[in-house]
Amino acid sequence: MSVFPATAAAKSAGRGRSAASGARPGSRNQRSAYWYIAPLGLGFAVFYFWPLLQTFYFSFTEFGAFGGHTFIGTDNYLRVVKDVTVWQALGNTLIYSVIGLMALPVAIVVASLLNRRGLRGVSVYRALYFVPFVTLPVAVGLVWNWLYNGDFGLVNEILSWFGADRHYWVSDPSTAVYAIGTVMVWSTTGYYLVIFMAGIKGIPQDYYEAAELDGAGALRRFFTITLPLLSPTIFFASVICMINSLQTFDLIYIMMAEQNPAIGDTQSIVGLFYKWAFVENAQGAAAALAFLLMLVIAALTYLQFRMQKRWVHYA
Repeated sequence: MSVFPATAAAKSAGRGRSAASGARPGSRNQRSAYWYIAPLGLGFAVFYFWPLLQTFYFSFTEFGAFGGHTFIGTDNYLRVVKDVTVWQALGNTLIYSVIGLMALPVAIVVASLLNRRGLRGVSVYRALYFVPFVTLPVAVGLVWNWLYNGDFGLVNEILSWFGADRHYWVSDPSTAVYAIGTVMVWSTTGYYLVIFMAGIKGIPQDYYEAAELDGAGALRRFFTITLPLLSPTIFFASVICMINSLQTFDLIYIMMAEQNPAIGDTQSIVGLFYKWAFVENAQGAAAALAFLLMLVIAALTYLQFRMQKRWVHYA
């Protein structure tokens, strides 16, 4: 027996009308929802799913010098697996990904400092940190090439004050990857800073006040409250950072000239794809390389989702 008989009667009447008309409850709302998501679905099919299918098909073909393509089976994939430069580029790309993740702890620390109560000018600091992210990679690469210059660069000038010798940072194969990785961290920290600041603001202040009453210091509150409750945001940022780092290209292309002796030691997978597709006219092999890169990204993303169960805490 219902506690609210009038409500129960209304529901029974509504079900009776739906049954009499032959329509299921909520079917009209479901159709409306499909119409709303139809433009997004169409855009996904045209700009993502169809190019994916084309890339997969072209990875089994060979393009002629004047256009046209012929089916050659798995030869392109065999070339990708046997080519030494592919494995070197993959190693460089993984190094870029690891270095790129260093932007996350930097952004977390800065976001925690900017979220202190009573701090003035937070919006100004946030904008200053975000400016490198919205700056064109061409401008970023040119400026940092000047800073890294072995003859008159500002980095060497500052290091010379401490007695260090001048160094050609982007021309030395032993330092070029890390020099570019440092620029990646510098240019992306502001983006993750904004994300982490929003995540920290979502943490209830009651936790911090209770911990402060118990005598917990700022460092203790950071490790016992901020980091655990910020872990879902950290997980989201780590997935985005990994995917972006695996696809890095433009910054490397700008900072490394063709005659640079370290260009082979800094080339990424996307850079090798560009070389094969647009310089060597090997579009089929480039398509196979791009498809394998997609599989690598999918595998690493899946691994991140599996591992997040161990350290992400959802409140």
